[in-house]
Amino acid sequence: MASGLLTDLYEINMAASYLRRGMTGRATFSLFVRRLPANRGFLVTAGLDDCLEFLEGFHFTGAELDYLGRTGQYGHDVLRGLERMRFTGDVWAAPEGSTLFADEPIIEVSGPIAEAQLAETVLLNHITFQTTVATKAARCVLAAGRARLIDFAFRRTQGIGAAMSVARASAIAGFSATSNVEAARRYGLRAAGTMAHSYIQAFGDDEAAFAAFAADLPDANTFLVDTYDTLTGVRAAIAVSRRMRLPGPLVVRLDSGDLADLSRQARRMLDEAGLPDAEILASGGLDEYAIDDLVRQGAPIDIYAVGTKMGVSADAPSLNSAYKLVDYGGRPVMKLSAGKVTLPGAKQVFRGETGDIVGLRDEPAPPGHRPLLAPVMEAGRRLAPSEAIATSRDRCAAELARLPAPARALRDPRAPQVRHSERLTLLSQRVRREIHARTAAIRSDRGSQ
Repeated sequence: MASGLLTDLYEINMAASYLRRGMTGRATFSLFVRRLPANRGFLVTAGLDDCLEFLEGFHFTGAELDYLGRTGQYGHDVLRGLERMRFTGDVWAAPEGSTLFADEPIIEVSGPIAEAQLAETVLLNHITFQTTVATKAARCVLAAGRARLIDFAFRRTQGIGAAMSVARASAIAGFSATSNVEAARRYGLRAAGTMAHSYIQAFGDDEAAFAAFAADLPDANTFLVDTYDTLTGVRAAIAVSRRMRLPGPLVVRLDSGDLADLSRQARRMLDEAGLPDAEILASGGLDEYAIDDLVRQGAPIDIYAVGTKMGVSADAPSLNSAYKLVDYGGRPVMKLSAGKVTLPGAKQVFRGETGDIVGLRDEPAPPGHRPLLAPVMEAGRRLAPSEAIATSRDRCAAELARLPAPARALRDPRAPQVRHSERLTLLSQRVRREIHARTAAIRSDRGSQ
């Protein structure tokens, strides 16, 4: 949706004031995360595609303008201005699947100030949530090593739209499939699923249920083996697989109990039955910490299905994200609030082997560094079609591999130090001095009155 009302009220109030006062100067806003959660050493960016889709379609419908008119807060001049408004600005952004750190811009939006202001809420929503989930999913990928991961979060996400975003964000992070069939269709992902315990209960015993399932869906050969007794369920799966000569490798799903011990026993039974290609899928309240523990115990698990804790990023469910004005009418601006100081000017992230440097967009890249942010929208139109998720996934894998070990750590991670360029530092100092000088002059004038 690109509804103009998908925003916080204060955005519309500010836009109304800008319109009434003829303030149409070009503004640049920077979207970034102030601080990483205590247990995160990096971020994986996601949500850009939804942001660009929103900006391209941004408008106020007649019904929305009627609603605003009935509030009595906005005159006909403002309503006419909103009716004509479309996003005509430019966007620079880090591509999805990039790794970033605190105070590094993820997106920068430039355009007439009312347009850029009204984009704030939706852009923060998309980037904050999807980056949160992609980061959690990437940590699961790091923990799993060579094992594959499946998104099982649909039933526990906080809303249907969130479930769609989770499927896409986890795919960018490296998950190989999703249980969400609509997300698989929409985003070109692989749908994957097994069966519920209710299916086994409906038949009364494991073997009867597995045989019926295999007969009706011969290519869906993943059997849930822990409804009654896990090892009995494994034996039933082996018996059905051998008797019915299933076309693909057998997969047994463990959903409860001591997954490390049960997976070792199941692996031994499968191998002794002459099924070395059979795989073991584990599920049930998993996250990167549980996966890491299983890997450290040598559990022979081939696939992890991760649901709730990834889909809501249970240990770090939000990010301290911000969307702040950094330039208006060619005048660099900054905020000096305690604990919330911002950096002035349109910026760039320069990435190199020695670490990241945040600088000004128009300065050359320092030696050995490359610019990370790129133009993705100009005059309100995308510069390229939506990027394939496979491309974002490959980028994410490469970026995760390049992260320093302390940033990749699952417990007590340490993000690398991000430096500021000399030009950005000098600009920040200059703008700070100008603000203090104006403040001092205002105080002096008031004191003399």
